[in-house]
Amino acid sequence: MSDGASRVVGLSQRVRLEWLDEAAHLARAGQNRAEAWSALVEMLRDKVSVGGTAARGNREKTVTILTRTWCGPPPRLIPLRDAGLRLLDGATPASRLAVHWGMTMAAYPFWSVVATQVGRLLRLQGVATAAQIQRRVQEQYGERPTVARATRRVLRSFVDWEVLADTKTLGRYTAGEQHPVQAPELVGWLAEAALHARAGHPTSPNNLLQQPGLFPFRVSYVPPRSLAAASPRLEVVRHGLDSELVVLHVPA
Repeated sequence: MSDGASRVVGLSQRVRLEWLDEAAHLARAGQNRAEAWSALVEMLRDKVSVGGTAARGNREKTVTILTRTWCGPPPRLIPLRDAGLRLLDGATPASRLAVHWGMTMAAYPFWSVVATQVGRLLRLQGVATAAQIQRRVQEQYGERPTVARATRRVLRSFVDWEVLADTKTLGRYTAGEQHPVQAPELVGWLAEAALHARAGHPTSPNNLLQQPGLFPFRVSYVPPRSLAAASPRLEVVRHGLDSELVVLHVPA
């Protein structure tokens, strides 16, 4: 079993952009996790598990995802979350999508794992099938029903976000529109989110920002030193004689 197979999946429900917008709005308004939870449950009452009263039904599982992403992320992600909230103020549609994408993959690396497999297949053959994606994800996480179900729901979320498009063949997808990410501050923030999705493992700036897991975006080149300047939580370190790596800055 690979290391990935022991990781928590977490994403058991489809996630819509407008729901993340509301979660981010609640976080910006200063609502605590309990207040945001109540507001999100009420928002989803006529959208998910309509009429359901289970304490841990699909509605409550969806709210867990929304609150972990924006309203009550793990402590290590709070600086990223706070910077992301600032980026959402007056954001273009492309920037809004990039911020929600980055925060979701930082809070739930499984999102990034599925996106990486989708992106690789799209680069290789221009299409991706659910069967191919399932097989590749299960190689990392194991052949568990939870993994298969979560992969399907992440893929449907990608379609909801219009970064993937259904074809006439069931379970076969093509790429949606690619969105430009150009502002250095947003590029730096997205690099930080991508590092969190990689559990902080350092990598080269080019590999980080051109990775297949960011397939919905055309990320503009930002020189490594400018990348670190754009986000105080990034650091560029020398690796060997002529290469550099981006790492998460750990305060003294």
